[in-house]
Amino acid sequence: MPSGEYLRYVALGDSQTEGLGDGDDTVGLRGWADRLAEQLAAHSPGVQYANLAVRGRTAGQVRAEQLGPATDLRPDLATVVAGVNDLLRPRFDADEVAGHLEAMFATLTARGASVATLTFPDLTRITALARPVGSRVLALNHRIREAALRHGVAVAETFGHEVVTDPRIWSPDRLHAGPLGHERIAAAVAHALRLPGSSSSWTHPLPPPEAPAPTGWHATGAELRWAASFLGPWLGRRLRGRSSGDGRTAKRPQLRPVHAHPGNETADGPPLS
Repeated sequence: MPSGEYLRYVALGDSQTEGLGDGDDTVGLRGWADRLAEQLAAHSPGVQYANLAVRGRTAGQVRAEQLGPATDLRPDLATVVAGVNDLLRPRFDADEVAGHLEAMFATLTARGASVATLTFPDLTRITALARPVGSRVLALNHRIREAALRHGVAVAETFGHEVVTDPRIWSPDRLHAGPLGHERIAAAVAHALRLPGSSSSWTHPLPPPEAPAPTGWHATGAELRWAASFLGPWLGRRLRGRSSGDGRTAKRPQLRPVHAHPGNETADGPPLS
């Protein structure tokens, strides 16, 4: 299908694709997949969009819960982004996680959909406490690239670009992109898909910050505050066998027309408007 002429876009994934960090559950979540859908609609006004992503889901859960509904919607474009929740768990098997992703690539492409995915950034450059998972990111990214190549999947290569680890594109929890980050992710995927109007400009660094980054004790204090506010609660849920996505369902489970800037999208999934 010619670039930009997609008419049925379905997004599969976890919290990043759901849109966490770009809005909230009160005013509504936007997110990179919504932003990509808007870019598609700018060139193909008839495009319809569904977002099946649910926060907290592992790659295996995305495959088990979202792949079937996604194929039922007969997309001509699908995005598959999952694996971060696997990276952060005590037990991690890169082959197993990549196997779930590849199964989704294979199923969707076999049914005629164009598929896009992305690699993950160097988490150790976002927070020093992520150093234990640095090698996991490298291993998973390598397998994602190989699987994507086997199935003709477009890859937005986010790893290695300095802007991707700029704190200003991340939300305060450092686990989810902020609005600017979601904007850059959408642009990266659009570029990987070679959509009209897309370019590599998403890789460009941000202007120099107005204030220098904290150092010494100030930096240590910032890390401790982050750990208390975000890392501690996250670990607590893991120890209790809980997930932030418990009891949640997809915000946009059916294909619906895409309109301009969503703004009022809610977790329950009213149309973009």
